[in-house]
Amino acid sequence: MSDTARTPLLDEQICFALYSASRALTSRYRELLEPLGITYPQYLVLLVLWEDGETRVSGLGERLHLDSGTLSPLLRRLETLGLVTRRRDAVDERAVQVDLTPAGDALRAQAASIPERVCEATGLSAADLGALTAQLGDVADSVRAVA
Repeated sequence: MSDTARTPLLDEQICFALYSASRALTSRYRELLEPLGITYPQYLVLLVLWEDGETRVSGLGERLHLDSGTLSPLLRRLETLGLVTRRRDAVDERAVQVDLTPAGDALRAQAASIPERVCEATGLSAADLGALTAQLGDVADSVRAVA
C-alpha cells in the first residue's frame, strides 16, 4: 500500500486531537471548579446565565447543545446547591425559566479567574486562544450543518 493511500493513524485524526485536548482542558477545569463545589457542565450553565440572565431551559439547551434529558438533572443539582431557581413561564406554562439566585450570582466573582488560568494552562496567548476558539466554533457549525 502506498503512503498516500493509507488510512491516517490515531495521532493524525482530528477527532482524536480534539478528544485529547477536550479531556485535558476538562480535567483542568475540574481542578479549578472543585473549590467552588460545581462541575464543568454546571459551570457551563452558569456561564450562560451570567451572560444572558434569566433564560428558558430550551434556550440553555440551544446554547450548550444539550437535550433536556441531560440538562434537567444539571439544573436540578444547581437548584439543590442553591445557585439557580426554576419556574414555569407565566405566559407559556410548557416553558421553564431558569434564573440565578444571589448565591449563583455571587459565584461569578469567585470564578472570574478561571478563564485566565485555563488560558495559561494552554500555553497560548489570549489572542491565539481566541482565534482557536473561533476556528473550532466554525468547525462545529460546519459539521452540524452537514449532519
